[in-house]
Amino acid sequence: MPIPIKNRFAILNIAASVCIICASTTFSLNLHAQERTFPATALRGTLEVTVPPQVLLDGKTDQLSPGARIHGSNNMLMLSGSLVGQSALAVNYTREIGGAVSEVWVLTEAEASVKRPTAAKPWRFFGLFD
Repeated sequence: MPIPIKNRFAILNIAASVCIICASTTFSLNLHAQERTFPATALRGTLEVTVPPQVLLDGKTDQLSPGARIHGSNNMLMLSGSLVGQSALAVNYTREIGGAVSEVWVLTEAEASVKRPTAAKPWRFFGLFD
């Protein structure tokens, strides 16, 4: 006995949905496995967001620039308010010309294990003339 036409479309819709879910899961896993590259001028530090845009960077009060971007460990953009109350996070960061923190990357354990300069080294000229 043949399958009614309504049921055929239902089966095709289910099959298509399963294929799309499998493909998107594989794609997202591959994206997560990619390594991130950071600018040569990025410094290493610990970040704690207190009252945005104020932060503690390496235990010292600092400020995020008005257009600051915070990349999570999965490289998705995060709002500074979502980090309020979290303990000190290992981060790479860059500063704008005025000195405010302009871009932040929250690091994974593997990324944090790679050595990088800290703010103990003067950041003026962004390390270009050292």
